[in-house]
Amino acid sequence: MAAARGAASRSPLLLHHHLPQVPSTSGVVGWLRVGSLGAGRDRRRRLRGGVRIFARYSSSSQAQDFSSRLQDRAGELPKLVEDLLQTSISTGPRGAFRMAQGIQAVLGVGGEWLNDFSKTANTSAGIPAQMRLGLLSPLYLRRLFERMGATYIKLGQFIASAPTFFPPEYVEEFQNCFDRAPPVPYSEIESILLEELQRPLDSVYEYIDPVPIASASIAQVHGARLKNSQKDVVIKVLKPGIEDTLVADLNFIYVVARVLEFLSPELERTSLVAIIKDIKESMLEEVDFRKEAVNMEAFQRYIEAMGFDRQAKSPFVYRHCSTKRVLTMERLYGVPLTDLDSIRSLVPDPELTLVTALNVWFGSLISCESFHADVHAGNLWLLRDGRVGFIDFGIVGRISPSTWAAMEIFLASFATEDYKAMASALSEMGATGNDIDVNSFAKDLQKIFSSLQELDTEIIVAAARSSDATAVSANVVVDERQMNALFLDLVRVSESYGLKFPREFALLMKQLLYFDRYTRLLAPSMNMLRDERINITSNQPTIRMD
Repeated sequence: MAAARGAASRSPLLLHHHLPQVPSTSGVVGWLRVGSLGAGRDRRRRLRGGVRIFARYSSSSQAQDFSSRLQDRAGELPKLVEDLLQTSISTGPRGAFRMAQGIQAVLGVGGEWLNDFSKTANTSAGIPAQMRLGLLSPLYLRRLFERMGATYIKLGQFIASAPTFFPPEYVEEFQNCFDRAPPVPYSEIESILLEELQRPLDSVYEYIDPVPIASASIAQVHGARLKNSQKDVVIKVLKPGIEDTLVADLNFIYVVARVLEFLSPELERTSLVAIIKDIKESMLEEVDFRKEAVNMEAFQRYIEAMGFDRQAKSPFVYRHCSTKRVLTMERLYGVPLTDLDSIRSLVPDPELTLVTALNVWFGSLISCESFHADVHAGNLWLLRDGRVGFIDFGIVGRISPSTWAAMEIFLASFATEDYKAMASALSEMGATGNDIDVNSFAKDLQKIFSSLQELDTEIIVAAARSSDATAVSANVVVDERQMNALFLDLVRVSESYGLKFPREFALLMKQLLYFDRYTRLLAPSMNMLRDERINITSNQPTIRMD
């Protein structure tokens, strides 16, 4: 993972890159079609082609054409039926329950839409464009996702973080899809702990705080103390029923995608089913805390192997009381990297703290099994002992050698403001076989990145004045919105040249933009990509800042 978006200034250049509105008759498939649009004349041609998909069915001759197209695909029908049957079997009875919940959610949000519609229908301004799409409009779809719970909240966050896959209107709206949920009663958490650990809890923990530290859609976190070592820990517990709900929801989404691709072969070009499969794998990994434990331990091994153990740390995982649904880890105490006043009270030079954080993170891109892919202020702390703490490894990334090679050139050109070299590097990374006008692309990139200096940091500083959870949460949300806004601009312009970036690039760029914010707060005179103390390439020795 996220209206502060207005704080991120927009270049006038970007106005003509917004995708055209799709008529409300296009429905959900029309929305997906927009997400696959290409560049320039190609984009307009594909859009007209996408609209024609639906126009074909408006007369009897077009209906016959549709029928003949289905006959052409008759050979694929047995495979589709088999796939749908297997998916239904794996869903089980939970599917019917989720269907009922889904209907209830649709009725609830539908009532909100009707109420809003009735207020605007008779006004002189007329019906707002987004209301004409009904529940498929970004606003009401986001509300529906929030009502549907864990799976759809995570899906909404994926939409918000994947501007290369989804239309900008949806990416922007889903920045507001917050992962907050009421806590589960402690009695239910206690039952899960007993079931998972298979022994009395007082033989493992000295005590467990029944009041949760945090509660999200998938998991709940409680403070505790281990019985023998007396170490302070936090226990992350998967909420009851979440796995069944995820499987039922994701299977339903997969079935819809398969049927849509079967009915409209043109949708296969959007790789819709492949995207859904990726989302499914990612979400199911997130509810297996053994994977997060592996990520955390791998990162700590990297820290120790590189000699960073006196400078950085990730939480220690207590394997004897961790399972697939329970993760017990060391409790770290510190302050977010945006809390400048507290940081100054802990270390004499906040700039060196930032240099350490940058070196540890950049090094992990090439020397660790995975890199931390969510370094917002809630997950990157200065600890009480002066070390940098990397927290929460639910989202990690893995970068391919080819992407990293292009990324190194991109970073070097970003540091020197060589936008032509940057355009070449991005063209290499998102290559589609099209001829790219590098000079024109470079000018567009210059306009985007010049707006980076105009991003609003005052609200970040204001939030940093208070160390309470509300301030940190507000800070994270502002970061998410502004960082995604800038990256969305980059994607819009790049796609207008026919480029399509791998998702790992999106993850990398978001983290770099977070670090840019930290730099402007902790070391405003430092250029993080040109400073000789910071190693961002794979062929330079790492400089330790002991």
